[in-house]
Amino acid sequence: MKRVLLLALGAVVALSGCQKDKGAQELNVYAIIHDDEARALTDLFTQKTGIPVAYLRATTGEMVSRVIAEQDDPQADVLLGGASSYHIQAAEAGALYAYRSPLAKNVPDYAAAPDGAWTGFCVLTLGIGVNEARFAQKFPGVAVPRTWEDLLNPAFKGEIVMTDPAASSTSYLFVQGQLQRLGWDAGWDYLLTLAQSVGQFPDSGSAPPKLIGTGEYAIGIAYLHALTKYRALGFDIRLVAPPQSVGDVDCVAILRNAKHLDAAKQFVDFILSVEAQELMSSLDFTTPVNPEAHGVEGSVPIADIDVIDYDTKQASEQRKDVLDRWAREVK
Repeated sequence: MKRVLLLALGAVVALSGCQKDKGAQELNVYAIIHDDEARALTDLFTQKTGIPVAYLRATTGEMVSRVIAEQDDPQADVLLGGASSYHIQAAEAGALYAYRSPLAKNVPDYAAAPDGAWTGFCVLTLGIGVNEARFAQKFPGVAVPRTWEDLLNPAFKGEIVMTDPAASSTSYLFVQGQLQRLGWDAGWDYLLTLAQSVGQFPDSGSAPPKLIGTGEYAIGIAYLHALTKYRALGFDIRLVAPPQSVGDVDCVAILRNAKHLDAAKQFVDFILSVEAQELMSSLDFTTPVNPEAHGVEGSVPIADIDVIDYDTKQASEQRKDVLDRWAREVK
């Protein structure tokens, strides 16, 4: 039976079964993707391979910190989810095992580390979500924001929700997107101005779409696929894909010193398969990286979105400086 463990923030919880013989056929996964996605993917993997999986879920920042801290004696075998800049950070800390899956041969260059330390399995792009009823009530006669600059309207103060970039890869991608498209100084001017209008900085990337959908805020910054998912569930959300947006990939990686290396390699192969990526898209409206896989109807192809040439290496290298400044000047 699959053992599903949920991680409470700040709790120190060890995955069961991690200390067994290295040759045993089992797998332990640290998951950053949503719980329903992690459960569905690991269930399917077990169904296809017979290998039982235990997974532990937490936010991106917490999970990557755990991976780096545990690298000499990892309590999991695979890191599932998280933008590429975080995987680059873990790889540079020496916490990842280089594995180039045979299924990665047709993956775009931006979606995989050259040495195979991490591989993207779905494309993520940022956008703006608007609760149309609340927006109309709060801002009669005001146009819905269509660009990132439109969010700086002082009238929106307290009505914008975005996640905390220290905890969420979603928000850090947004912060880096502004710094890279505008330049360091102008980018910080933009971010510090916008922060004055943000009413809440939750930790989880899934929070803004929900808070917008339920009408607690009028405007939110989130992944387009997450906003699309909530709209498909019947929530009152208008999707806006601003020009000069930013895209990245959710990644999968094997941890250095993984205790179940063979099972971990099989899991990476599985995550890059057509079946797994189409399952992921059906659950969360993501765009598959595998060119043979098809996104679910309603998902937004990256080809239809105006994105900047995002430098993931720069994003990784600047992470500490950016988050230190954010902590000093915003929170």
